[in-house]
Amino acid sequence: MKIGTLGAGLVAQSFALKAMAAGHEIVFSNRRGPETLTGLVGEFGPQAHAATLEEAARQEIVLLAVPWANVEDTLNSLPAWHGQILIDATNALTEGGAEDFGQDSSSEMIARLAPGARVVKAMNAMFMENFRKDPVIGDLRRAMFISGNDRSAASDVADLFEDLGFAPVLLGSLARGGRMQAVGATLAGHDLFLPWPAPRSFPAFNGEPAEETA
Repeated sequence: MKIGTLGAGLVAQSFALKAMAAGHEIVFSNRRGPETLTGLVGEFGPQAHAATLEEAARQEIVLLAVPWANVEDTLNSLPAWHGQILIDATNALTEGGAEDFGQDSSSEMIARLAPGARVVKAMNAMFMENFRKDPVIGDLRRAMFISGNDRSAASDVADLFEDLGFAPVLLGSLARGGRMQAVGATLAGHDLFLPWPAPRSFPAFNGEPAEETA
């Protein structure tokens, strides 16, 4: 599978290392254009490609991995989404600290900025130092927390991270699970492991209704 990245920094590169090891191809993009990514693509090899933001966003799965200050401009620069899965790996950090969304969540805001995309929150709660390590230790796997309003999209993202060696944990909707994953919240920054195989969902969230947008 080809997976696009919006952004080509530490988060995108860390994801690419895992994804390519599992046999996927990565379509890197940034705001400065594909010509600025030639060196990076050369380092990653034939499974990596450089593209425009628009080309990267056309992939079936797209990783949003830009600084929070660039999120709105990046998403506003793109054409309409047509059901692609947009993995939101961002954290809403500003110069003053974590942005307060009240009863809302940063991923819900991203979903409004990318109508037509199926937004799934993942990767943001884990330090990249830990993400880049081997996710498997004996019979344990690193937990990967995932939230989304579209059950099918969330399940596809869970399948992807399971393929990369992680133990996906589905938390529920962007409103509920997304707030738990947010910077400074309950699950942020913890390096947690689960025995494998493990159930994918927290029982407390199994009954939560989810919007089917596909």
